[in-house]
Amino acid sequence: MIILCFLLAVGCLYDYRQTRIPNWLILLILLYGLGYRYWDAGGAGVFQFIKGCIAVLLVFYPLFKIGALGAGDVKLFASVAGYLSGQTLVCFLFTSLLIAAVISLVLILREKSMRKRIGYLCAYLADVCRRGDWKPYGSSRGGRPGQGVRLAGPVLLSVLVHMGGIY
Repeated sequence: MIILCFLLAVGCLYDYRQTRIPNWLILLILLYGLGYRYWDAGGAGVFQFIKGCIAVLLVFYPLFKIGALGAGDVKLFASVAGYLSGQTLVCFLFTSLLIAAVISLVLILREKSMRKRIGYLCAYLADVCRRGDWKPYGSSRGGRPGQGVRLAGPVLLSVLVHMGGIY
């Protein structure tokens, strides 16, 4: 798990500096994870790794499709999910998203934009209900790519919390 943390730290550097996580890094995390799970549990471990990756991809794909999550974020979540299983995976996802939510709240409070953001969310949801289909979130507010909270940091923090025995 130390190597995973190192790779996630590199991912943080890319995410915060270049607003993207390179595919070669995601691939490295995946390959290391496959080897890690094979070493730990053999073929069954590899199966569990792939199962965790696919489960997270399926859960987060709709959020990517509407633009609420970036492709690199979804791939990062999925690749790290392969290292974990069952209850630990659910705790990892919850903790990562909770950390991201706290960061978002701090940023919103600092910018004093709570009313504006809640107003946009309500208008977005009303438009989705009225139209009956999803549109990219942020498309009508002039959002630029990479504008939201960077998720590599919360993912790394959640893994560290796991390693510390909190969940």
